[in-house]
Amino acid sequence: MRLKEIRKKRGISQLKLAMDLNMNQNSVSRYESGEREADYATLIKIADYFDVSIDYLLGRTENPRMNR
Repeated sequence: MRLKEIRKKRGISQLKLAMDLNMNQNSVSRYESGEREADYATLIKIADYFDVSIDYLLGRTENPRMNR
C-alpha cells in the first residue's frame, strides 16, 4: 500500500492521520509496514482523505484520480 508514501508527501504525521480518521496510530503504522491489511471501509476512508482512488492506494495503478 502507498499509504506511507502519500502521507509523507503531504507532510502528515501518523498521529494526525490516525486522529483525523478516528483510529489509533498503531493501526496506521501496521498498515504502512504491511503487518496488517486495512478492511474495505478503512480503505475507503483513507482514499477519501487523500482524494485518491483505492486502486492507486493499493498500487494497482499509477493514476491517483478517482473515477466518479
